[in-house]
Amino acid sequence: MLGAGAVVGAAWWAGFGPRTQLWGAFPYRGPVAPASHQGSGVEAERVVALTFDDGPNEPWTGRLLDVLAAKQVSATFFQVGRCAERFPSTTRRVVDEGHVLGNHSLNHAFSSYLHDPRQRQEVARAQEVLHRVSGVVPSLYRPPWLCHWPWVLRTVRGAGLQVVSGTFGHSLEVFQPAAARMTAGAVRKVRPGSILIMHDGREARGGDRSQTVASVGPLVDRLRDDGYTFTTVDRLLGVPARLG
Repeated sequence: MLGAGAVVGAAWWAGFGPRTQLWGAFPYRGPVAPASHQGSGVEAERVVALTFDDGPNEPWTGRLLDVLAAKQVSATFFQVGRCAERFPSTTRRVVDEGHVLGNHSLNHAFSSYLHDPRQRQEVARAQEVLHRVSGVVPSLYRPPWLCHWPWVLRTVRGAGLQVVSGTFGHSLEVFQPAAARMTAGAVRKVRPGSILIMHDGREARGGDRSQTVASVGPLVDRLRDDGYTFTTVDRLLGVPARLG
């Protein structure tokens, strides 16, 4: 018989685990080889999608964009609606510089995901804000905390959006460990087709992301040395970047 801790752990993994597919498709990586080559020994293409959640958050998102521009890397930014209202010029810059804009809810509030009507509003109102601020309608949605309970997936599908999971670059990123540690940790986790999750903000509150920003340039260099190229989530999954 399972103990209480095991039950809680299993429930958490079912609703928040980045790789669990219990309630429906929750892609955490792209295809790693053509179906005709699977099992044939053909090496998977070394491609990775960098993604950044919880922004925009200045000055850190702006500095991150400077790094990506210098490295000529396009990324995917899953932004919180309230943060986009706070820093609209940064959201516009993300789009203007060729990055992909995704929806990451309106408020990034855990309580909103306990009830179906409230989380529907989180998705829809964030779409409205991001469209008004940026001029584009995102097609990608990453739920806060990767929450993918059945009603969340139903809402995302009903809105015509593609839900996106991924692999966390560093489990302690919220505490901002040294940039070198985050770079090394992310390099160890990357595999062909990885969707790597990093953060340029913290929920809807912002906060210091200096070490994350400092880790990105070395991370790009290390992965390129290992033969990786970079893409955006829409291209990796073969879906549109925008609606309409």
